[in-house]
Amino acid sequence: MTDDLLKRITARPEVFGGKPIVRDLRISVEHVLGLLAQGETPESVLDDYPDLEPDDIRACMAYAHAVIANDSLDAVSVSTR
Repeated sequence: MTDDLLKRITARPEVFGGKPIVRDLRISVEHVLGLLAQGETPESVLDDYPDLEPDDIRACMAYAHAVIANDSLDAVSVSTR
């Protein structure tokens, strides 16, 4: 399940300096996690960003967990363009 979620995260050098983003939507993982850390609920984030889906929020959290746990991020799509 985690690999399926991580496939929603992409990184391209020309978008936000290569920071991880959600499904090429130009919404960074960092931004979503920052909103959640400030106390926003997943529902309010989804309301504010209608292109996001519930699995996108879970993907951001799975990404953060993988980074902290030093897990493999092979499922994240990274473009070298």
